[in-house]
Amino acid sequence: MANRKVRAPLAVQDELLARARRREEAAVRTIIRDNNRRLFRLARSIVKDDSEAEDVVQEAYVRAFTRLAEFRGESSLSTWLTRIVINEALGRLRRRRITVDWESVAAAPAVEAQIIPFPASQGDPERTMAQREIHHILERAIDALPAPFRVVLVARLVEEMSIEETAALLHLRPQTVKTRLHRARRLLCDDLERQVGPLLTDVFPFDGARCERMADAVIVRLAIAG
Repeated sequence: MANRKVRAPLAVQDELLARARRREEAAVRTIIRDNNRRLFRLARSIVKDDSEAEDVVQEAYVRAFTRLAEFRGESSLSTWLTRIVINEALGRLRRRRITVDWESVAAAPAVEAQIIPFPASQGDPERTMAQREIHHILERAIDALPAPFRVVLVARLVEEMSIEETAALLHLRPQTVKTRLHRARRLLCDDLERQVGPLLTDVFPFDGARCERMADAVIVRLAIAG
């Protein structure tokens, strides 16, 4: 997809890893910048809290960089870091005595659902505020998904990981990833409809100053026509 990062050549990655193993700050910072967004989003999808997700990622980085000599390149560095983050996040859930049963959710029929894309803001304060509220509604709806569905949805749709990548990362069969994604989309669509549906009667308002401006323009044109 268009916003996917192009992977650096293998020789460049090897050089970056070698420098990071020597604890060169620039190399460590580069690895962090390249992986921060994905790791934070996946941690956030598990712990459902921004501050704790940040702590999870920070702790995972510390563990990873202190154990970088153990990385053998059997998977990509990004995948290796992601597994450390997921293990750290799940460990925190267990320490909070929250049980996440990854296999307890019954499979549901595959149902496609699409989220309506909203246009980017063009400097309109009201539109910016509305988009910010839409973001909040969407985040709350994602948080409300059962954990097995939530993590798959974030991996596939937010981070744009392939089915195969997601399956390998979460130790699932590709078909299970597909099923959970379909179910997550359906649940998300239903939740958004419950939250946003009642507001649909208020969309595209044309009142107040806009209404008066239209009336003034019509009156002017009628006067000219007369």
